[in-house]
Amino acid sequence: MFLLACEGRIPRFDAALFADTGWEPKQVYAQLDIARRIGARAGIPVLTVSNGNIRHDALNPNARFVTMPLFVKNPDGSRGMARRQCTGDYKIRPLKKAVREILGYPHPLRVPRGVFVDQAIGISTDEFHRAKDSDVNYTRNIFPLLDLGMSRSDCLAYLRERGLGDVVKSSCIGCPYSGNSRLRFIRDTDPQAWTDLIEFDKAIRNGSPRANAEGKPLRGQFFIHRSLLPLDEVDLDATRGRPGIEEDDPDGCSPFSCRSGPAATVPVP
Repeated sequence: MFLLACEGRIPRFDAALFADTGWEPKQVYAQLDIARRIGARAGIPVLTVSNGNIRHDALNPNARFVTMPLFVKNPDGSRGMARRQCTGDYKIRPLKKAVREILGYPHPLRVPRGVFVDQAIGISTDEFHRAKDSDVNYTRNIFPLLDLGMSRSDCLAYLRERGLGDVVKSSCIGCPYSGNSRLRFIRDTDPQAWTDLIEFDKAIRNGSPRANAEGKPLRGQFFIHRSLLPLDEVDLDATRGRPGIEEDDPDGCSPFSCRSGPAATVPVP
């Protein structure tokens, strides 16, 4: 969608926003640099917004409480899952804040009625049911890919034609919805990130440091992997080439069309 705007096939954007959780794959940040260069030539700035580093916050007992959809092994051995609030905290909130600032009405100023931005969202025809109106008056959601009748396969072909067919989905390195194939990708392409993820998996085993510091220990154990095994003990290659819950990956984490796991319970702008 950004490239379409840069090429003039859809109306030009005033700006493009990237909500950075601080813990994305290195390939995503490389893509962001490419987008900035392309945008600079087209006169469209690519701005990064952030509400902090989700990994740092999750392990810091003095930082905000981070709610990630980690897998839980309950004391009786049954399986559970923590509530997901990370999308709202690290994507929706900073994006809304940035929109208000662009309009010139940062919080707590009231945005006058009739003042709004057109917020272009890259939902394709495969997921048209996810196209929703904004929940705030200062943004009006528009869907250029739907207007053009572009499917996901159309988008992938368009990217390949421009030499960008190997784009990586934006999603936290530590997203518990990652299937084995994505975890293998991290392991095989970024050993430092893989080591970092294994350390994170161990660090959250007994619950959030913030909750433990407040005397609210976890009744059970947290895990990154749905097998409820320590990540460095999981055989990620066992399911190679076998579609299914252990192999499938999230389609990226977007505040507007997140298909990673159950539907988000946070408000979507």
